[in-house]
Amino acid sequence: EQCGFGFCLFILSRVLDLPPENLIKSISAVPISRKELRIADFQLSVDSILENNNDHSRPDIQVQAMRLAEKTVLQQVINDGSKYGLKSELFSGLPQKKVVVEFSSPNVAKKFHVGHLRSTIIGNFIANLKEALGHQVTRINYLGDWGMQFGLLGTGFQLFGYEEKLQSNPLQHLFEVYVQVNKEATDDKNIAKSAHEFFQRLELGDTQALALWQKFRDLSVGEYVRIYKRLGVHFDEYSGESFYREKSQEVLKLLDSKGLLQKTVKGTAVVDLSGNGDPSSVCTVMRSDGTSLYATRDLAAAIDRMDKYNFDTMIYVTDKGQKKHFQQVFQMLQMMGYDWAERCQHVPFGVVQGMKTRRGNVTFLEDVLNEIQSRMLQNMASVKTTRELENPQETAERVGLAALIIQDFKGLLLSDYQFSWDRVFQSRGDTGVFLQYTHARLHSLEETFGCGYLNDFNTACLQEPQSVSILQHLLRFDEVLYRSSQDLQPRHIVSYLLTLSHLAAMAHKTLLIKDSPPEVAGARLHLFRAVRSVLANGMKLLGITPVCRM
Repeated sequence: EQCGFGFCLFILSRVLDLPPENLIKSISAVPISRKELRIADFQLSVDSILENNNDHSRPDIQVQAMRLAEKTVLQQVINDGSKYGLKSELFSGLPQKKVVVEFSSPNVAKKFHVGHLRSTIIGNFIANLKEALGHQVTRINYLGDWGMQFGLLGTGFQLFGYEEKLQSNPLQHLFEVYVQVNKEATDDKNIAKSAHEFFQRLELGDTQALALWQKFRDLSVGEYVRIYKRLGVHFDEYSGESFYREKSQEVLKLLDSKGLLQKTVKGTAVVDLSGNGDPSSVCTVMRSDGTSLYATRDLAAAIDRMDKYNFDTMIYVTDKGQKKHFQQVFQMLQMMGYDWAERCQHVPFGVVQGMKTRRGNVTFLEDVLNEIQSRMLQNMASVKTTRELENPQETAERVGLAALIIQDFKGLLLSDYQFSWDRVFQSRGDTGVFLQYTHARLHSLEETFGCGYLNDFNTACLQEPQSVSILQHLLRFDEVLYRSSQDLQPRHIVSYLLTLSHLAAMAHKTLLIKDSPPEVAGARLHLFRAVRSVLANGMKLLGITPVCRM
C-alpha cells in the first residue's frame, strides 16, 4: 500500500515469478488508503538487483518488492512520459466513456463574477482529468444569451450604443449599456415598456431584432474565446439558452401530455415534484405569458445533448447555490421517463469572498488576468534574474495563474473561502509560485548538465534517504490520480505536487551533480528529470502551463 497499486502488482509478480492475475485476487482486497498521503515508515538503500527472487520462503518479500519498484520507477516515468500513472492497474479495464462537461457559462452583458471564474478552472480540471483517463470529453460553455436582459440591451443599444465601441470592446460596451438602460428603466416607464416589446419581438423571431441580438452574441463569443485562451481553456461548443427557446415549448407539451403540468391561479405552470402538493417541491416551468424559464431550458438542453452526444456522464459545474435547481431538473427528467437522468451529475463549489481588482469588484475575466499579470511582474521585477526572460508578460501570467489555481484547489471545492492576493502570491510555502519555481529550477538543471549524462544510468547510485523518499513518492502518483478520478477533487493532486516539490527542494541542496562521479551525477540527473516530468504532468492536469524560466 506504500507504493502505487499497479507497481506493487507488477513488481510482486516479477519477484514471486507468478502472473499478475494470480495475485490480483489477493491484493484487491486491500483498500486504497483514503487518508492523506503518508511518508513511508521505512527507508531502504537500493542495492544491486535482488538475488534469490524465487525463494518464496523469504519473509521480506514486501521489502524486496519495494526495492525493485524503486529501481524501475525512473525508467517507467521516462518511458511513459505524459501517460505516467495513468497506465496503472488501478485504471486497467476502465471502459472509455462519453463525457459532457458544462462549465464557465457567463451571462452576456452581465458581470463575469468570481463564481464563473471558479466554474471555469474547476470544469477545465475535470475535463482534463477525464480526457487523460481516455474518455471522450465534450466541453460546453452554456451562455446566458437569452431572456429579458436582451430586451433591455436591444432598447439600450438603440439609445446609448456606439457601433465602434461595440466592435472594439464588446463585453465592456454591452455591460455599460446594460447598466445605463437598467438605471433609466427604473425612472422611465416607456423604456421598460419598449424593452419588453423588444424581447417579445425576439421571441416571435423578428428578423431585425434577431440580427442585432446575433451581433451582440457573436462579438461576445469572439471576445470570450480570446480571453479563455489566455486562461489556457477551450470549449468544443458555445451553446446557450437561446438554442432552446423552441425546444422548451416541446418540453412543456411533453410534461403536459404526461399529466405533470399544473396551472396556477397566476397563470404560470408548475411541476409538483413531491406528488402531494408540498410547496417547497414545486418547480415553475412556464411564465404566465407562456414563455419558458431557466429550468425549462435546462431540461430541453439535457434532452438535446443526449440526442446529440449519447453521453455516459454529464457533469454540471456551478456554485452550490444551484444544488436544488439541478436536483429538480434531474428529478423532472426521471418523471418524464428519461432513465439516463441518473447519468447527470452536479459538481458544486463554495463561494469566494473578497476578490477585488484595481478597478474594484470583479466585472470582467480580463480584469482578473491583467491583475494577476501586473502583480506577478512586480514580484518578478524584484528578483534579479527576471531580465533574461524573452517574454516576461507571458511568464508572469502563467506563474500568476498557477498561484490562483493552487490557492483555489487546495481545499475541498465545496468550502467557501476569503480571497487574498497577498496569500496567492507569497513566494514561500505551499503556493503555485513554488511549484512553478521548482519546475523552472529543475529545467535549468537539465539544461546545464543535460546531454552528457542522460544516456545510461545506474539507480544503485541513489542510496541517500532524500533519493529514496523521492522514488517512493513518485511511486504513489497513480494512487493520487485514482483518488481525484473517484471524487473529482483536485486537492489530492495539489497536495501530492507540493510534497514532491518540497522533497525536490531538499534533494537539490544535498544531491549535487557538479563534482560528483559521472555515474552518480547521471543517476541524480535522472531522478530530477523524473520529478520534473511528473510535476509537469500534474500541473497540466490542473490547468497550469509549466514555465521553464522565471
